[in-house]
Amino acid sequence: MFWTVFMSCMVENRMVAVERIKQFIRIPSEAPWRIADCLPSRNWPTHGDIEIIDLKVRYRSNTPLVIKGVSVNIYGGEKIGIVGRTGSGKSTLIQVFFRLVEPSGGKIIIDGVDICKLGLHDLRSRFGIIPQDPVLFEGTVRSNIDPIGLYSDEEIWKSLERCQLKDVVAAKPEKLDASVVDSGDNWSVGQRQLLCLGRVMLKCSKILFMDEATASVDSQTDAVIQKIIREDFSACTIISIAHRIPTVMDCDRVLVMDAGRAKEFDAPSHLLERPSLFGALVQEYASRSEI
Repeated sequence: MFWTVFMSCMVENRMVAVERIKQFIRIPSEAPWRIADCLPSRNWPTHGDIEIIDLKVRYRSNTPLVIKGVSVNIYGGEKIGIVGRTGSGKSTLIQVFFRLVEPSGGKIIIDGVDICKLGLHDLRSRFGIIPQDPVLFEGTVRSNIDPIGLYSDEEIWKSLERCQLKDVVAAKPEKLDASVVDSGDNWSVGQRQLLCLGRVMLKCSKILFMDEATASVDSQTDAVIQKIIREDFSACTIISIAHRIPTVMDCDRVLVMDAGRAKEFDAPSHLLERPSLFGALVQEYASRSEI
């Protein structure tokens, strides 16, 4: 009896893996990596103009809308901050640009191209993103800054110089082949964030997304990153998700999200001149800071 129960429990545990494989097989695949009939030009996007038209997003077909008809126009070179309370749809809006979540309705037009008609590689490879938590992979400095191997060593060194990591990497015996362990644990948090910044600078993307990129670094590294972004990305369209209100005060315009809708979209100074949701968020942040 003991061995019968023991073996039946073991078989049942092992069959869980089979159930998971069956579930993964039935998951719908992402869009094609590349669509031959819809290849963007080599220098797309050229200006960084973004037009969001009645965008609607839900995570699954049987769930409510998360983004509920957002329509905004962003001009090339603008610095846009996205603010809102938890669950307002800030991060989901960025996910739609990379098509991690496909729109349920509406369009996103970038420089005259509907992004939903492009292959995922042609789309994602043209954007730059600096996440809140720096993402590094096990390998070398070269493989982390240039994962696909598109750039020369000279271009990589120039990128490292611009993000102020050239001296650190040059001091290592292996230079560009210096080891990076899983998650980059053998580098400091600030150095990891600068490596992610160097990766974006190497691509020379016309559109840059930032998810509170300096939230996990010290004030000195924060100042370095902000200075680099102001100088090297001055002609780029920057869309920044802000979890701290001061981050967006120098943006050209602020998009205030609330329950999946775009409630306000204007310059910070204009929003503060009248009663607004943005003004309420600023006052709330100020009161917490005083405490």
